[in-house]
Parts: sequence; structure tokens; C-alpha cells
Amino acid sequence: MQSAKLIDGVATIVLDASGLDRSDGKKLEAGVRGAALAAGAREARIALMADKEAKPEPTTGFAKAPGTGPKIIAVGSGKGGVGKSTLSANLAIALASLGHKVGLVDADIYGPSQPRLMANEGRRPEAEGSKMIPVPSPWGVPLLSMGHLVEPGQAIAWRGPMAGNALGQLIDAHWDAEILVVDLPPGTGDVQITMLQKHKPIGAVIVSTPQDLALIDATRAIGLFRQADVPLIGMVENMAGYICPHCGEESDPFGNGGAEAAAKSMGLPFLGRVPLTLSIRQDSDAGRPPAATGGEAAEPFMAIARRVSTWLANQR
Repeated sequence: MQSAKLIDGVATIVLDASGLDRSDGKKLEAGVRGAALAAGAREARIALMADKEAKPEPTTGFAKAPGTGPKIIAVGSGKGGVGKSTLSANLAIALASLGHKVGLVDADIYGPSQPRLMANEGRRPEAEGSKMIPVPSPWGVPLLSMGHLVEPGQAIAWRGPMAGNALGQLIDAHWDAEILVVDLPPGTGDVQITMLQKHKPIGAVIVSTPQDLALIDATRAIGLFRQADVPLIGMVENMAGYICPHCGEESDPFGNGGAEAAAKSMGLPFLGRVPLTLSIRQDSDAGRPPAATGGEAAEPFMAIARRVSTWLANQR
């Protein structure tokens, strides 16, 4: 057992399932849940974690030779609330529509939102050997997220080492993909450092809104990637202008052009801007990423994906 807590009658238990196959893992989960309920818990929430160093059992269809795993594109920001998760989901879908085999990792361990965005909320990943099998989405991009392993709305109160181990489980899964888009949590903490040290991204995309406060924090994220020698693919300006759905007039509640100017001053490519529109918010909440449904709202994401795809082609 890695951790166990009882809060308001709800038992949250994280189990070490290293070396167990799917059947034995389910038996372990059922047994521990039954014991917790028998001991008086009102509800038992169980998460199975495997040792990332454990060797997987032989599998079919998922095996990869050493060193041939997917290339990682990290999507980061210096602060929360800038639309990084929405950009990550739509970037992954747009890259897939351009012919890339793409997977999506929700590395925001403490605030996972990708299951809602990708319309596979409430589904749990299966496992083969000691590794998870990503959860399919309706949009052709498989996903793994802590949101698939805990109940919706459940707080995840884990210290850095456990969060880092969880990230390893999400990345070292049975991915049938050439590219993993990894939606990092905001900031420059333990999860980001674990990503840079253990899972070396091929490149990073930085997301910011146009105002100065967001750009200051984005600069910190850029500094972290540069210190780790991770190439910066470029910068995206999100919420760049609000288009009124009634009159069509455009205004700039967060300013306009700040991220583009910041990218230029730091010698970074500017990948594009995404407007603040009601349709993007409504479709994202409903699990219909604009990049998957097409139309005018999809074009900013497609333009960004085309630039990222060109960057990837130039790395070969």
C-alpha cells in the first residue's frame, strides 16, 4: 500500500500493483474496497499504481523496442487559467487530422480536466502487464489522465514523489502513437521537473494570455525549459480578443499581441493566437473540441498544429 486516508467517511487508498496482471489487480482492488467498507468507511476509492521500473508481461500489439517510444511535446504555462488544457486537447486532435499518430497525457495530476474535454470522462484504463492501456476518445486521440483513476471532483493530496510516479505511469503506458502531447500543470514545480529529467520532451509549446501578469509567469516556464535544454517550438497567445456573439464586435479584455511581442523579444517563434469565444467554451465543456468538429472555431488550432507539424518535420 502506498497511501491511505479516511476523510468524512471516504477512504482513499493507493495500492502498489507492481507485477500484477489485470485480473489479479481487480481482485486486489475488490478485496481492499470490501475491507475498507467492512471497517466502517462510507465509500472506498481505490487507485492502482505500478512500479514504473517493473518489467511488463509479454503483450501483443503494444510492444516497442527500447528507445523507440513516442516523442513528447510538452504544453506548459507559467500560471493557471490561460487555456493550456484546451489548447493541448485541440493541438493533439489537429495534429492527428494532419496525419500524425497522437496520444494525449493529462499531466495536471492535481487538476485533471482532459477527460471532460475529450469526452471519455468516467472510463477507467485497462492494463496489460504492469502498464496501462490508454482510454480511447471519440476524436481518434487516446488519453490517459488521473481523472480516469479517481472519482470526479476528488481532491488529490499527493506530495511530489507520488505525483512524479503517477506521471511516469501515464507516460510509460502502452501507447500506439508517434507523438505524445503532454498537458503539464501550471508553474515550475515537481511534476514539470520530473518530466524534464525522466521523460525529455522533444520540444515545448508555451501558452499565455496577452496581459503582462500572464507573460511574466510564462517567461518563468520558458526559463525552465531552456535550463533543461528542451527546444521551444513556440508560443501561443490564447484568449486574444473577444468576439461578441450578438453584434460580432471584437474587443480585447486581456489585451492583444502581448504574447506575440514577448515571443519576438525572446527569439521564439509565434505559433498563433486563439480568440476568446463563447463557442470554444461551450464546446469544450460539452466534450466537443473545436478542432474535431471543424468550422471557423477550428481554424486557429489547425493553424497552430500546421506550424508544429512543420517544426517536427524539420527535426528529422
